[in-house]
Amino acid sequence: MIENKNTKDFEFTKKNLEQVKKIFSKYPDDQKVSAVMPLLDLAMRQIGGWVTESAIKHISSMLNIPFIRAYEVASFYSMFNLEPIGKNFIQICTTTSCWLRGSDNILEVCKKHLNVKNNQTTKDGLFTLKEVECLGACVNAPMVQINDNYYEDLDTESFLNILDSLKEGKKIDIGPQNKKRKGAEPLGSA
Repeated sequence: MIENKNTKDFEFTKKNLEQVKKIFSKYPDDQKVSAVMPLLDLAMRQIGGWVTESAIKHISSMLNIPFIRAYEVASFYSMFNLEPIGKNFIQICTTTSCWLRGSDNILEVCKKHLNVKNNQTTKDGLFTLKEVECLGACVNAPMVQINDNYYEDLDTESFLNILDSLKEGKKIDIGPQNKKRKGAEPLGSA
């Protein structure tokens, strides 16, 4: 079952209760259970990047479903964290497109540079590393997601620059890092 034992009872903030109302308004009355994913995401953001057992219980109560149904969703999808994470949540895609373009190297560089293993947080709490399946930016492989931002077309140098900039609190351009393309445009001339 769930590892975290946060005993503090979870409740949505007043501001987030307004978001809950907006989320519920998107579903027919007999389909409110479909709101489980956006509610888990909202709770995760309120807590600081992870979902506590108390939050899952609160959401299951709101949806009038057994705890296990909400827990199954939270534990199945890699987008939900069941343990605390660092300030910068690094998800490195290692699915086929990214793997073919060097994601294994990016993963190893990250482990070595941050002195951290997969599914671990650095001692200073700045970074959590997680190897994940497809993040949906295959054309710009290899890529990583850090918090809500995508960094694409990576090589060792560009990825190390990103990590160092995050350590220093510097602003980083999101998207392709090779400056040869904008968004998901093809490389070279069309």
